[in-house]
Amino acid sequence: MKKVLFVCIENSCRSQMAEAFAKIYGTGVIDSYSSGSRPSGFVNEKAISAMHDIGYDLMAHESKSLDDIPQVEFEYVITMGCGDECPFVRAKNRQDWLIPDPKHMDEVGFGEVRNTIKDNVIRLIEEIKTLSRQV
Repeated sequence: MKKVLFVCIENSCRSQMAEAFAKIYGTGVIDSYSSGSRPSGFVNEKAISAMHDIGYDLMAHESKSLDDIPQVEFEYVITMGCGDECPFVRAKNRQDWLIPDPKHMDEVGFGEVRNTIKDNVIRLIEEIKTLSRQV
């Protein structure tokens, strides 16, 4: 399985949802993690609610710093559009998904961001599967 790290600033919304979607859709393909450059220490209630709407319990997740993740080389480090470059996180591949921070959005806007993250995670999983078949 490929180790994938999703990073945003607070590790309370976007990266948490990305990690959740990787767990939902990437079983056997991705070993997913999330963290933040300045973690808030909690998962945003709106993120918990948005994921609950699709049947995933985000309450079991914790907001983590980059120091709390395994110190390994990740196959992918994905930033969520917050400009975090994470130069001290070793990775073979880096992507920035340019996803707006939804923490101050209403329920509809938050749901749209959640769905964008879901689509991106599914595309990443398909990319990883395709590359794995080519090796």
